[in-house]
Amino acid sequence: MTIEELRLRIDELDRQLVELLSERARAAQTIGHLKAATSLPVYEPNREKIIYANVRAANKGPLPDIELTHIYERIIDVMRSLQKNELASERNARQTGHAAGAQSPQRQESVAGDPCGSPETGNEP
Repeated sequence: MTIEELRLRIDELDRQLVELLSERARAAQTIGHLKAATSLPVYEPNREKIIYANVRAANKGPLPDIELTHIYERIIDVMRSLQKNELASERNARQTGHAAGAQSPQRQESVAGDPCGSPETGNEP
């Protein structure tokens, strides 16, 4: 193969990587929604250890395990940021919804027992 053919192949592989990373990001966002709904923390070190072990087990080279792990550390960091943004959005939506309802005395009475009215417990890592 020529350099140009190899570069075209790399361009195609890059497009595939972008598609897969976007799919992974969408899954991470969905997990962020589920964590928000169940008050789970974003940072789960045991899950990250499993991911790194899975990546190393699947690695057939030529990238050394340590380099592949570094790549995944960055991927996970970005995905964690997406989840934090999802949690922040969920909290903001709850607070905005309750703030809007606070203007109406009737609304205040109807949400008096609503757990969303309590302060956040801080599940951030």
